[in-house]
Amino acid sequence: MTEFFSALFNNTFLQNAILAGVLSSIACGITGSFVVVKRISYVGGGIAHAVMGGLGIAYFLNLNPLYGALTFAIVSAGIIAFVKLKLNNSEDTVISALWSIGMATGIIFAYITPGYNVDLLSFLFGNILMVSSETLWFLAILDIFILGAVFLFYRQLVYVCFDEEYSTLRGINTEMIYTLLLTLIALTVVILVQSVGLILVIALLTLPSAISALFSKSIFKMIIISIILILSFTMTGFVFAFNYNLPSGATIILISGVGYILAHGLKKLYYR
Repeated sequence: MTEFFSALFNNTFLQNAILAGVLSSIACGITGSFVVVKRISYVGGGIAHAVMGGLGIAYFLNLNPLYGALTFAIVSAGIIAFVKLKLNNSEDTVISALWSIGMATGIIFAYITPGYNVDLLSFLFGNILMVSSETLWFLAILDIFILGAVFLFYRQLVYVCFDEEYSTLRGINTEMIYTLLLTLIALTVVILVQSVGLILVIALLTLPSAISALFSKSIFKMIIISIILILSFTMTGFVFAFNYNLPSGATIILISGVGYILAHGLKKLYYR
């Protein structure tokens, strides 16, 4: 532990990783709480895997991969919203299609891109140690958008997550709010790609918020607890990964999983 803190004060890349963890925790804690209450974690998984297409194309065009990820994430969210709201079809089929098409597109473009794209693999499995200053600014802008949207539409988001029919009766534009929620999920996925990778996004998006749901009855409290939990899991996993030379994303998720199991144990003891 002493070695880690000594390295932290002397290495910019470690400081960037800590800041990336904080930014990821804020976005994930907010969006994840709505995802858990609305029970649409599968949407996050679909968008996360569809993003692979954007990463592959961006690498092929020699662009910042996060820009490609952001484009594919927002487009995927828009397609899911359109199919559900305008075509009145279940999201399951379109999510499966986006999942497979996005992954296939990303793999093809990665294959035809000259050289071995080790950075692309880091987006699949996460490498918080590779966060640059430019990426931090990018993540911060996405965080600001998420915070602003939730601040402006918090009440509407809460109503829609609990009961869409009741929300419609109250005059809330449920289609717009649902589309906004999917957009927030898309932005959060792009943020989490840097810390835990596409493969493990769904776990960090749901596990901490599921834990907070065990001990809180309001979404606002869930958000606060989720942010604290995600920050704790991320920092603990980051330290373990650094000290024992482990994959950072997988370590963070493993600690989150252990926390989820322990939380259920504490819940049973609490109500015994």
